[in-house]
Amino acid sequence: AATGVPTRGAHAPRRRELLLGAAGATLGTTLGALPGAASAASIDTLKVMIGAIPCGVFDQTGRGIAASMIAAGTIRNATFENRGGAGGTIGLAQFVNTARGNPSALIVTGAVMVGAIEMGKPPVTLKNATPIARLFADTMILVVPASSPIQSLKDLIDRLKANPGAVSWGGGSRGAIDHILSGLIAREVGVDPTKVNYVAFAGGGEAKAAILGGHVTVGVAGVSEFAADVEAGRMRALGISSRFRLRGLHALKDQGVNVEIYNWRGVYGAPGITPEQRKTLTDAVVKATEHASWKETLRRNDWGPFLLTGDEFGRYVDAESTRLGGMLREIGVIK
Repeated sequence: AATGVPTRGAHAPRRRELLLGAAGATLGTTLGALPGAASAASIDTLKVMIGAIPCGVFDQTGRGIAASMIAAGTIRNATFENRGGAGGTIGLAQFVNTARGNPSALIVTGAVMVGAIEMGKPPVTLKNATPIARLFADTMILVVPASSPIQSLKDLIDRLKANPGAVSWGGGSRGAIDHILSGLIAREVGVDPTKVNYVAFAGGGEAKAAILGGHVTVGVAGVSEFAADVEAGRMRALGISSRFRLRGLHALKDQGVNVEIYNWRGVYGAPGITPEQRKTLTDAVVKATEHASWKETLRRNDWGPFLLTGDEFGRYVDAESTRLGGMLREIGVIK
């Protein structure tokens, strides 16, 4: 489980928002400073690679941190490229091959990409890029449709113990944190994690439709993915994977299931940049995380601040590779 994540205060926004920072980012390919924004930027135009389709959390991360960098005055403009597929590793390969030596380039990364690298063993990995900063931790949530006879986490666990294959778990890509969480829960309650019936979906919309339609038993995603549906009464929350005080939801640990895990996101720079260029880029990102617009992005999306920079972040990712790889082997995703 991730450690060092500070407890956050309770809050309860009433609708799902795609908050991209005070600079007013859109889902276009460019973003520029608004009139009156700080002008003493250390970087003119930031190029952001997002290894996922628009509107998901990777996309929100890239556009959100760029908007806050503009608001904080550390960059003037930003451009974005979405290159989804293979857990972000397709975008990573393109980034490494095309951005080499570019001190004004970032790629969004996270636990999903680390897991995808462990599974696919691609020729290009995060070892080929430059660690800049881990940004936040995303708490996972378990949900069922409101019409489900499953009323509690205990009901779900009882069904899982009785017939593991009859409980289908709907979430993101195979081997993602969603998948790992289902395996960890199974292991914790005495069920063989390789027996977990996990159904992978390409995107949040597809997963949500399957959950609401009763096509899977339980859904797994970041809290912000399903928060609006829970609050509107379309879904029932069974528990969350952290001890954050989020929307009055109950942690798995508080319900007797000793599992805690986070889906973190961060950014890497291009290969071949100098130590001075790396410091400039890192300082620009860190200053953005201190800006009110970024803090509001965290609050509205139920993301916990989880900042770690430079070589420390690189060592953390190395440890995550070992940890997540071990979990993926345990649940039978990789040999």
